[in-house]
Amino acid sequence: MRKIAIVCGSFHKDEIERMLSFAKEQSLKEDLEISEVVWVPGAMEVPLALSRLIEKGGIVGAACLGIIEKGSTKHGLAMGQAVIKSIIELQLSSGMPIGLGIIGPGAEPQHIEPRLEPHARSAVSAISSML
Repeated sequence: MRKIAIVCGSFHKDEIERMLSFAKEQSLKEDLEISEVVWVPGAMEVPLALSRLIEKGGIVGAACLGIIEKGSTKHGLAMGQAVIKSIIELQLSSGMPIGLGIIGPGAEPQHIEPRLEPHARSAVSAISSML
């Protein structure tokens, strides 16, 4: 079975644990095995964790799960753009598919719940599609 890893932002731990459960269900449907789950403090740390997983080897893809809420300043938007750009760069430089399951940037509380399942499942499906 093809092995993947998942990086989870722990800032919204309860919601991300639910997303991880959906991702695990989807991985079985996609004939993928989650060989490693790495928890990081938040979205900003996701690219470094992904980079380390790619360098370590033993996986054919990775997914990242997280939430970047809308704040009272543009910090979340700027951070989200930087994180997503870094993830795309890692995908291109490594040739490894990385499924993006980050809700936001700019997510408001009412946007989070309905997006937990579809974002988690699509992050895993994206890996399978790109393999």
